[in-house]
Amino acid sequence: MPTLVGWHVELEFTEEGHRTSAAALVRLGDGSEMRAHGYAMRHPSDPEQLRVGEEIAGARALMDLASQMLQKAHSEIDEVTGRHSYPLNQ
Repeated sequence: MPTLVGWHVELEFTEEGHRTSAAALVRLGDGSEMRAHGYAMRHPSDPEQLRVGEEIAGARALMDLASQMLQKAHSEIDEVTGRHSYPLNQ
């Protein structure tokens, strides 16, 4: 099956003390971009595991992107059909 379109998702991470931040960006086939952020906090008594903070912050940013994309898709459905669509719960 041929690929019709591809999306590129970028994730960048920053560490400040016990806080890890993730910034996510996706470029969609229609030329639009969506941005999202996610955060993770390490308890001071926990060992430093930068990878774990990145995974949590990154997952939260991607969940935010997924939510935005669902909202965008349903807005487009509503626009075309003239009816309110209801997204499935994730």
